[in-house]
Amino acid sequence: MTKEKTQTPKKEMKQKAKTKKVVKKMFFEVSAPLVSTKIYLYAASPEELENRTVKIDLTKSLRGKNLELLMRVKNINGSLEGKPESLKLVSSYVRKIVRKGTDYSEDSFETNCRDHLVRIKPLIVARRRVSRTILSSLRESTKKQLETHLKTRNAEEIFSEIISNKLQKQLATKLKKIYPLALCEIRMLEVIQPIKEISQENSAKAQ
Repeated sequence: MTKEKTQTPKKEMKQKAKTKKVVKKMFFEVSAPLVSTKIYLYAASPEELENRTVKIDLTKSLRGKNLELLMRVKNINGSLEGKPESLKLVSSYVRKIVRKGTDYSEDSFETNCRDHLVRIKPLIVARRRVSRTILSSLRESTKKQLETHLKTRNAEEIFSEIISNKLQKQLATKLKKIYPLALCEIRMLEVIQPIKEISQENSAKAQ
């Protein structure tokens, strides 16, 4: 009779380690036209980065405005692109800019732009203490102006206008006719769902 050779656990582990393929990782560039910052992510392949989120602090480029941009990575034919998903002012910055001796009006509502359903939170600060009637008027006018404006833009255009402060300036010019403002900001913008998906869901429910 011949004795069967048995392998020790250490030898088995070494053999398994040899058979495992070593996956080499590297940095992949993600294009993001909305920001000047270059984005590089570490992964084994572009496919691995699909749907990964990236948070970008825009404080330095916006000269102290604490604005955070959240982007979702999309692999489009092997090319990685960062699609904006949300934009918000940091809470500590909001507390800092709303000064004592003033009143503010804020709102949160959903509305359609050309390609997405979005949620937006405007923040309007008056120069002094004002009545509830004026605050209500500012809030209603803000919502009306934003709903009208957003319908003519796609989501990326709206993100771009907020980052460049273009949307806030246009809005402030119209609202100053109601009462002088100390500040007109967009506290948050968030993409909820593509319009196409909403239309498909509504069609399915109707059937």
